[in-house]
Amino acid sequence: MTFALFILIVILALVFDYINGFHDAANAIATVVSTKVLSPRIAVLYGAVLNFIGALLGTEVAATIGKGIVNTQAISADVIVFALVGAILWNLFTWIKGLPTSSSHSLIGGLCGATVFATGKHALSNGFHNVQWNGLLDKVIYPMFVSPVLGLVLGYLVMLALSWLLYKVSIAVVNRWFSKLQILSAGFMAISHGSNDAQKSMGIMALAMATFFHLPFTVSLWIKIACATAMGLGTLSGGWKIIRTMGSKMIKLQPIHGFAAETTAGSIILTASHFGIPLSTTHIISTSIMGVGATRRLSAVKWGIVSNILWAWILTLPISFLISGVLYILLHLRTF
Repeated sequence: MTFALFILIVILALVFDYINGFHDAANAIATVVSTKVLSPRIAVLYGAVLNFIGALLGTEVAATIGKGIVNTQAISADVIVFALVGAILWNLFTWIKGLPTSSSHSLIGGLCGATVFATGKHALSNGFHNVQWNGLLDKVIYPMFVSPVLGLVLGYLVMLALSWLLYKVSIAVVNRWFSKLQILSAGFMAISHGSNDAQKSMGIMALAMATFFHLPFTVSLWIKIACATAMGLGTLSGGWKIIRTMGSKMIKLQPIHGFAAETTAGSIILTASHFGIPLSTTHIISTSIMGVGATRRLSAVKWGIVSNILWAWILTLPISFLISGVLYILLHLRTF
């Protein structure tokens, strides 16, 4: 790896983090904007600051991305480059379409795709051997299916519990209370989002550092600050198409619904960050909103919009895998 290539990887990783910030800004602030508790400008500033703080809270997820998904001995600079490019392209496409997909899964899919095609030039089976399947299953695939169900069920139960506790309180009073409480829950969600999502770029940059300088894998302070800053700036720029999809197209929310969804999602995400699970924060907040909305009536959830979102979730891993893999092949045709 040349120094110029190392710098390119750092730039691409920060670009991915920035895009992740505005692509996933909705995760932290969609509900607080849709319920009109905060204005859009104040909400994105609030979310950006707390995303930055959350990004500095740990490195467990970064370690999973950097050394728990693929065999680090098989990683080269161009593998990392194409992993990032594939993830960036898919994120931009889904942002244009207004679909709240997982930046985590696009990066993991890209990393696996570039690794498999780079190390399996003559037989793809060789490339697949360089995927750490136990780590991928335990930290990515299983949580990909379990976490949305948790978000749906816990969101439903939290909202149900709040409804039972407050059924004698007037709607006007409930809205007044939860307009204030939702500011706290939105902040909690923003911190949890930063704690999980910003670490994915940290893992890639630390992997590049270890490869270039022949050092043990470690997340340096400058990497943490750089990724936290890129994530915060991305959030500050907003992602209004996805904010509209999550905040109003799926279901019309009141402050109490936003509080229940954000508290549920934030708790699940922070727990995952502690255990180094690169969770899809998008999946969690989306299904928490669905679960909360279902307490009103199932028909309150706009299932046509939900169906489009689910398809985007399912396709993210395989499509980002293929994008990164095909790009690698196209630029290395002579060696295949």
